[in-house]
Amino acid sequence: MQRIVTFLTFKDKAEEAVKFYTTLFTNSQILDTTYYGEEGPGPAGSVLSVTFQLDGQEYIAMNGGPYFEFNPSVSLFVKCETQGEIDRLWEKLSLDGEEQGPGWVRDKFGLSWQIVPTVLGEYLSDPDQEKSQRVMNAMLQMNKLDIEQLKQAYERK
Repeated sequence: MQRIVTFLTFKDKAEEAVKFYTTLFTNSQILDTTYYGEEGPGPAGSVLSVTFQLDGQEYIAMNGGPYFEFNPSVSLFVKCETQGEIDRLWEKLSLDGEEQGPGWVRDKFGLSWQIVPTVLGEYLSDPDQEKSQRVMNAMLQMNKLDIEQLKQAYERK
C-alpha cells in the first residue's frame, strides 16, 4: 500500500483528465470514483473524486470548483527511456495544451508535466563540468527534449 499519494484538484474535469491520463501509461487504471450526494456542494450524482494509478503509482483527482487552478510550481516528472516515448507523450500532452520550455508541457487540463529522458540526469551530473554545461546549453534551446542532440552535446570534444 502506498503511504503518500499525490492529490490533484481540478476545477471540474477530474474524471475526463483521469480517463485521458490512464490511456497514456501502461499499468494504469481507475480504481474508484466517488460522487456528490444530495448535500453537495457539487450537483448530486456528479463526480467528486477519482482514485487511479499511472504506471502503478496511485493518485487522487478531485473536482474542487472554479477557484482551483494548477500552475507550473507542481508538475509530474516522467522519466523516459526512449525518444519514441518522449515523442508520444509530448504529442498527446501538448495537444490543446502548451509547450512551456525545456521538457515541460502543460496539458489541456492545466497540469504541467516534465517529459525527460533518463539519460539527462547522468549527463547533467557528470563531474566534467564542461560536458554537463554543454548538455545544459543544448537542453535550454529545446522545447521537447531530444536524446540524440543531448548525446551529441555530451560527447562533443
